[in-house]
Amino acid sequence: MSFYRKQAAMTTRYRQGLIAAAVVGSLSLTSAHAQDKTPGYNHKIPDKIMTPDSVETRIGTLKFDDGVPTVETTQKVYDNLDFLRGIEVFLNFIPAASVEATRLSGTERGATKSNQAVIYDDLLDSSTLMLTANTDTVYLFGFLDLEADGPTVVEIPAGSGPGTVDDAFFRFVTDVGPPGPDRAKGGKYLIVPDWFKGELPKDKKDGGEYFIARSPSKVNLLILRGFLKDGKPDASSKLFREGVKIYSLSKATNPPAMEFINSSKVAFNTIHANNFEFYEELDHVLQNEPLEFIDPELRGLAGSIGIVKGKKFAPDERMKKILTDAVAIGNATARAINFRNRDPRSPFYPNSQWRTGFIANDYRWLGGDEMAGRDQDARTNFFYMATVNTPAMAARIPGRGSQYALSVADTSGNPFDGAKSYRVNIPANVPAQDFWSMVVYDPQTRSELQTPQPYPSKNNKRDKLIANADGSVDLYFGPKAPAGKEVNWTQTVPGKGWFAILRLYGPLDPWFDKTWRPGEIELMK
Repeated sequence: MSFYRKQAAMTTRYRQGLIAAAVVGSLSLTSAHAQDKTPGYNHKIPDKIMTPDSVETRIGTLKFDDGVPTVETTQKVYDNLDFLRGIEVFLNFIPAASVEATRLSGTERGATKSNQAVIYDDLLDSSTLMLTANTDTVYLFGFLDLEADGPTVVEIPAGSGPGTVDDAFFRFVTDVGPPGPDRAKGGKYLIVPDWFKGELPKDKKDGGEYFIARSPSKVNLLILRGFLKDGKPDASSKLFREGVKIYSLSKATNPPAMEFINSSKVAFNTIHANNFEFYEELDHVLQNEPLEFIDPELRGLAGSIGIVKGKKFAPDERMKKILTDAVAIGNATARAINFRNRDPRSPFYPNSQWRTGFIANDYRWLGGDEMAGRDQDARTNFFYMATVNTPAMAARIPGRGSQYALSVADTSGNPFDGAKSYRVNIPANVPAQDFWSMVVYDPQTRSELQTPQPYPSKNNKRDKLIANADGSVDLYFGPKAPAGKEVNWTQTVPGKGWFAILRLYGPLDPWFDKTWRPGEIELMK
């Protein structure tokens, strides 16, 4: 046999050996897999995709028949799903319910048409329940109805303080006054519903007469704030009463006369419910507004608990009981977010109890860069505590708009006790072009604390505060005034908690740079 034939024969036998070994190996592997296969299956099934017959969870024991929930488990998880969605509806729709509560309060006061506005000629005192309203500016609330009036004109007088138009979900529509395009020179704004298809006048930037803004909702809220002059509200009250006008564009040649309803020192409520009635308030909003007012995801969330446009909201006894529990947990969650916020971006300064209302400084709650999407806890943090949504509250605009810091606890992290006395030092040269103030609020109502003092606050332009030798000011809080410091004292109530908000109108660079910083509110020994 030649060398080449011997080599070929050897190669053939080698290959046959490999094939035989592969067959044996395959049979061995098949046998091994057969031994490991999951009972009831031909192969091994990954444990991670299987459901045991019994699972212990926070809602109890869940039982399954080969992956199919038992009747009892099915009811349990559906109850839990309805409960979870009830909580999410509460947390997500606080802004809409808040606008609705404000609108209803205006209706209660007699403001049923756009030319009827609620005004606080003598400032907003603690009689009115309103989320963290201030005691330092003349408020005016106008209620626009774009369904009834179509494109609506809002005339703002020169010299007005900062103002904003928000839609029925408290989404920003436009600023007016100093932070708005009129820059405190006054002007005519035209608020146009998104669904309007008719002809419009030219925008101001195109040589027209109006600053034009569009809104997706029928209800829109105008909020104006007028500054004190010589510590008094009279000038701003007169400015608004003579200069503010709201009317349909179709009646521009003959607008109806304005009616102003003074609501100072009047006890009424502007705050949404924290019980089952919350869902009824929300239902009214969604029935009234266009379908496209909110996106399909939010509509679906509301629809999952029975709040659907065009349908009656009529939960049965089971669902009503679940939603009553859900709103209680939702309310507790909102209060935890507000008063014991866990977000590391919440503190205004390191190792401080001063906190920001606009976490991440984004009025859209998109974190500034939109990468993480909507920050729902940050939005809840703001709207459970406050009203009015504008970039001017979040953006760095030196000399215009306003800035806020709130403190809900002392230096030890304990909530403020109305039976105890506290002090805070406000350093000299507060970086506020217009004014600064400190207002005290009730944690229950998130409204001004009700005491024998109708205005639970101190304002550097209204109050003749006693300054220290270095120009700083010490403010005091407690049931009794410290001797000789009565003018710097804000009364609190034994048995009630409180919290405070520091406001700067016309904030300047040292505020934004944090080179100026307020002292902490400290318990007095």
